[in-house]
Amino acid sequence: MIIAILGPTAVGKTALSIALAKHYKAEVINFDAMQVYEKLNIGTAKVTTDEMEGVPHHLLSNVTLDKNYSVYDYQKDARCLIDKLLKENKNIVLVGGTGLYLKALLFDYNFSEGTTNNLYNDLTNEEILARIKSYNVEELPHVNNRKRLVRLLNKLENNETITNNGNNLLYKDTIFIGLTTDRNTLYDKINKRVDIMFNNGLLEEVESLKDEFNTSKALNTAIGYKEFIPYFNGEKTLDEVKDDIKKNSRHYAKRQYTFFNHQFNLTWFNTNYLDFNKTIDEVINYIDETNN
Repeated sequence: MIIAILGPTAVGKTALSIALAKHYKAEVINFDAMQVYEKLNIGTAKVTTDEMEGVPHHLLSNVTLDKNYSVYDYQKDARCLIDKLLKENKNIVLVGGTGLYLKALLFDYNFSEGTTNNLYNDLTNEEILARIKSYNVEELPHVNNRKRLVRLLNKLENNETITNNGNNLLYKDTIFIGLTTDRNTLYDKINKRVDIMFNNGLLEEVESLKDEFNTSKALNTAIGYKEFIPYFNGEKTLDEVKDDIKKNSRHYAKRQYTFFNHQFNLTWFNTNYLDFNKTIDEVINYIDETNN
């Protein structure tokens, strides 16, 4: 059995993944594009060893910061892992926030080696469209259709054709679980989590990586890290950096909802922040009923 846990940032996916992995004696595979990198811990809200509670985790901190780890690399590594664990009759919990990684893993997507995936979080829709126009493309997506803009620019910059049967699920026994909450609560959780990151030493973590910004694409694109570049250049204060991280995280959460809803047939559960065990029980009941 494969359980995929989706949801926006800061909604409680990590806690649910540990609970489900313990209940079903499963191992966890990460599908967050930034948590695969070593040293990016606080800013990516990476699960800690204590939080793992002994549950085996895979594809976390497995890539050095100077590497450009692509969606092709992830698909290859994660599918090998899934095949190995299924042969061992292990249950699997997939958890993360990068929808394209999950789509590439579980569905019939074929990428060429060297394919890179950029979310272009640092660009507006207008700026992405301008880049697309530089390739003399005849049929342009609408400027408000960010998903198509991002997908097209990735194809152009990779100089390749991506073939896919995007709705063909390769692993038929996969159950898709979505965690959600109302928008105001989510934004409040995001804002508070960024404050906690700073209290836990985010600035110190980023300063220790300062010399690696020149060679690391991940540091220049990851929310929680790229916002520090103007601070290092003396262009922004630390409070402005913190506000930028909160704003970019909120915008990212909106894009996650859009992608998850369009790309996956999932069942949503509301996070009960006052009694999270109730949320866990609801999800377990649903999984058990689905499997019967």
